Amino acid sequence: MSDTTYPPVATGEDAPIWNGSAFVRARGSTRVLAYGVGESGWSDELTELHESAADSGNHFIDVASRRHAIAELERAVGDRPAAIMEVGCSAGHLLADMRKSLPNARLTGGDYTIGTLEKLGRKMPGIPLIRFDLANSPLPSEQYDAMVLLNVLEHIEDDRSAVRHIERMLKPGGTVVIEVPGGPELYDDYDKQLQHFRRYTLQGICDVVESAGLVVERRNYLGALIYPPFYLAKKLAQSRPKPAAEREAHVAKAISNTSRFNPIGEAVMSLERALGRVVQYPRGIRCVVTARKPA
Repeated sequence: MSDTTYPPVATGEDAPIWNGSAFVRARGSTRVLAYGVGESGWSDELTELHESAADSGNHFIDVASRRHAIAELERAVGDRPAAIMEVGCSAGHLLADMRKSLPNARLTGGDYTIGTLEKLGRKMPGIPLIRFDLANSPLPSEQYDAMVLLNVLEHIEDDRSAVRHIERMLKPGGTVVIEVPGGPELYDDYDKQLQHFRRYTLQGICDVVESAGLVVERRNYLGALIYPPFYLAKKLAQSRPKPAAEREAHVAKAISNTSRFNPIGEAVMSLERALGRVVQYPRGIRCVVTARKPA
């Protein structure tokens, strides 16, 4: 399969073709290629909630998350013209970072929500955007040199099926960078509002990844140095559950409150990143795993 063709969306339709700015189909061109999807733990409304509360992707933990992903991708593909897909591209902050840091990469963005992708398409011309269900992916096998999923698998009920599709879509020797929320014992109203099916242990997400035939190369926690206050805040939230009608405001307030500490948070995360090159952290806010498909 070439880098610019995709499976037909409808039965009997020719394969759509990406022409550099849109997908060409028999009925005309479209900016977002939309395949059918099932139920999901995410929505356009949740994207807007996170964007507005987290200062449009500038929250220090999100910035650290993207920096980690970029570093892993740079290690995996270098400066070669690799095909990279971000699943769960949301508002496009990581795609924008990859476009700067990996200028030779051929980027693709994927997500579950159509409204999010249509809005992103107006901001980022030149990057193909695909709506699809990762747990039932229609995309062809062995298409990508690298894939990245930041806080995606916790929204998918059948996470093992999703990872099997990741393995299938990766080229032999391809790399996937995965991040998920850590600490199953910390699941609370925040997770319920964000439609998380689960939080993970580091070994737990590694088990899911390895069950698909991928080989874990690096694993660690993100947010390890700020884990103690995070743990206390989550335990306090568990002891004071919110009615469903109040959860959205609770989530927005939690994100907004921690955003006020961005300068301090960024300094702490920079120190954590430096130490993380030689230290395996025992706990953290998020689990980060880099795995490879055997060549």
